[in-house]
Amino acid sequence: MNTPVSRQDETDLDGLLEHCNALRLAPAPDADLLPEGFTGMLGHFPVYFPEEIAHAAGLLPVAVLGGGNRLELKHADARMGSFVCSICRSTTELGLNGSLAGLAGFVTHPICDAAKHLAGIWARNLPEQLSEILYLPQNVNTPSVVRYITAEYQRLRGDLERRTGRPIGDDALRRSIGIYNENRRLLRDLYALRRDEPWKLSCTESYLLTRARTRMPCEEHNALLEGALDAIRRRSLRAKDKPRVVFVGGFCEQPPVEMLEVIDDNCYVTDDDLLVGLRWLTTDVPEAGDPIWALAESFVERSAASPVQHDERKPKEAWLMRMITESRADGAILTAAKFCEPGLDEQVAWSKHLDGARVPYLVLEFEEKMTSFEQMAMQVETFAESLLFALA
Repeated sequence: MNTPVSRQDETDLDGLLEHCNALRLAPAPDADLLPEGFTGMLGHFPVYFPEEIAHAAGLLPVAVLGGGNRLELKHADARMGSFVCSICRSTTELGLNGSLAGLAGFVTHPICDAAKHLAGIWARNLPEQLSEILYLPQNVNTPSVVRYITAEYQRLRGDLERRTGRPIGDDALRRSIGIYNENRRLLRDLYALRRDEPWKLSCTESYLLTRARTRMPCEEHNALLEGALDAIRRRSLRAKDKPRVVFVGGFCEQPPVEMLEVIDDNCYVTDDDLLVGLRWLTTDVPEAGDPIWALAESFVERSAASPVQHDERKPKEAWLMRMITESRADGAILTAAKFCEPGLDEQVAWSKHLDGARVPYLVLEFEEKMTSFEQMAMQVETFAESLLFALA
């Protein structure tokens, strides 16, 4: 029998969620006020970055997820076209307006042309920071792929050692891997709870709790998740008459929180690909042996699917159907960020497959700087009603 949640538990959880939302809206941490054990910060762009390497170097990993819908673009538009996705433009704006001046460096990836060119813009305009492209492979089905990723990780390791002036030992890496393995376990528990009892945890709340890791050490995030999970499990909320859906398309640029709230008002989101870079590795990384090799092998063998990676063992359509089946969803919401070529290409493939599988779905487009959601709310409400009518 579940113990009823106390008023204090509800207050504590509300306080945690408010804190997480404040972190989402806040700039990068102050470089002069870093937690004990950290000598600097390293910014990185979605979708995936091996944070364990930066963590072992004493650098706080800071995921740079754009500027949201409250940032005014004053400098970025002079460096890139208006047809570039919002997250690349607002990330550039954050660099140029000084919001990320405290970073020791910034690492981006060749997940698309726009993201790849961020490194060049960064190097030219912020020469005091380390500017890197981590060349993670888009095709992971070649025999030498783990050796290649290992070499890239070792290159990053050497660059960070030179930047910080301190070696990154294997023992430090194994310790960091252990801390992040615990985080991965807690995030799996969070998503399992939302899948099984979605009335206890909304998509928006789950997103805020997960995103908090982008602004704090992983150790602190582990403690935050443990407290949140305990309170959520004892929540005394009742299930409502809402359809269950999966949400996909938030793998890189993140949708506005207001958009997630609109969906929560009408549906239970039982699975998603939001902040997939923080959950990219789906099982624990081995803590014995060569830690760099373990991280590289995990990128290939223990990873989720994504529109920016080609893995013929994980076709995207099958991955989506697995999400729908395992979370017992009644339908899907297929989204894509405006001007995002990988996301829009994936949306076409997903739509065609769901048509053939006779799975109901809704197609939405977003960008992080959206401020009006009335029309979207009508679309989502209509879709939810159609699902409930079909289930009746």
